[in-house]
Amino acid sequence: MARVKRGVTAHAKHKKTFKAAKGFYGRRKNTIRAAKAAVDRSMQYATRDRKAKKRVFRALWIQRLNAAVREYGLTYSRFIDGLAKAGVEVDRKVLSELAIHQPEAFKAIVAQAKSALPKAA
Repeated sequence: MARVKRGVTAHAKHKKTFKAAKGFYGRRKNTIRAAKAAVDRSMQYATRDRKAKKRVFRALWIQRLNAAVREYGLTYSRFIDGLAKAGVEVDRKVLSELAIHQPEAFKAIVAQAKSALPKAA
């Protein structure tokens, strides 16, 4: 039986790992054992942070909305309550963009939410 030399496949696998480790610091970019561990860990972080990114952006939209509606004498929670009672179904991302780029349209939405809220005694 013929002898099989495995250098080609091993080199290809190492090359793939080194490409993923490009930009890492120290031995993590050019030693296969360290690079493989670093790349595996970086993939775990990437998976985790794709979920975390969604939470971070939602929090940002909420902060922006809270700041924007306070100019009209409302808090964020009262604003969202008013939107629900008025039957307005616009998500926080779009509301945040409206508040920044189209203040007139946002003002109309705030007025609609305000009118759906009961008057304070």
